[in-house]
Parts: sequence; structure tokens; C-alpha cells
Amino acid sequence: MVTVNKQAVLNCSSCILRKWQKSDLKSLVKNASNWNIWINLKDTFPFPYTPEAALKWFKFTEMQPANTNFAIVVKDKAIGGIGVTFFDDLNRYSAEIGFWIGENYWGRGIATEAVKIFTAFIFENFGINRIFARVFDWNLSSAKVLEKNGFKIEGRLRKNVYKDGLFTDELIFGLLKDEFKP
Repeated sequence: MVTVNKQAVLNCSSCILRKWQKSDLKSLVKNASNWNIWINLKDTFPFPYTPEAALKWFKFTEMQPANTNFAIVVKDKAIGGIGVTFFDDLNRYSAEIGFWIGENYWGRGIATEAVKIFTAFIFENFGINRIFARVFDWNLSSAKVLEKNGFKIEGRLRKNVYKDGLFTDELIFGLLKDEFKP
């Protein structure tokens, strides 16, 4: 079981998930300032990723509810991020997960493991019934990470995303609490 505390640290075999720290600045900028990362994320994720963008991100995470945005850390270096967004009203039992990993760490199973432990953490601690993720049609790697964790494709929003001068489909993946296998 994954438990919530003020300084939650989630342990995986390949990484840890923990609160962002100002000491992550150099590693964050190094891993985030990459077109291959930016092309798969919302436009609010800047490119190039500057130290000023990192400081702005740290300030944003400090203002968010506790334990909702974590650094993905390998060998004491922040190499990516994972977070959750909660909703209200009719969608108050649904949450959106988002994640990214620095390109030098792709293909090692780190994202798959981080999503698994973070998904368990969300279901166990926040009263959520459904977690979903949005993936651009060309981002097959993130789709596979979600599928390996039991997420099912729920829909395709045709030409819903405009990124880097192109329209692409957006795939919606979802996972219900009673479907999740930790």
C-alpha cells in the first residue's frame, strides 16, 4: 500500500517519485529542454526549457495540493515528471494523469513503473474511481506505457490537437479503480 504524508516518496525498483526540489533545476532543464519531449506535451510545457521555466514550475507545484506533482528521480537526478489533475462537479471522481521522461532514459521501463506506482497512489489516497490520460496519436510509447498498466483506449478525438503546425488525433485512455491490478 502507498500512503500519503506531507513529504510522500514513492519507491520503484528503477526510480523514486518525490516532491520537486529547487536542487532539481539543472537536471530538469537538461532533460526537459528537448524537442522530442515538447512535441508530446501540452503547449504550456515550454521549449526550449529554461532555468526561468523551471523556477516557474517549482512555484506552480508549491501552490498545488500536496502529493499531486512529483519528480521522477534516478540516481539522485530528476529525469522526468508525473502528476495528477483533479476535477469537480460531475467529474469529481475522475482524475487526469500526465507524465514525461527525459529522452536518455527512454526504453528502460522507468515510465511504466512510475505510472504503475503513481496510479496505485492516486487510487489508494484520493477517493478516485477513474484515471484517464490524453495521448497524441503519434506518441506510441506513452500509449504502450498506459496499456501495460491496464489503461484501455476509450476514444479518439479526431484532429483535436494542434501541435507544431499539425493537427493530430488525441487518444483518451482510462482505467477504473476496480480494473487496476497493482
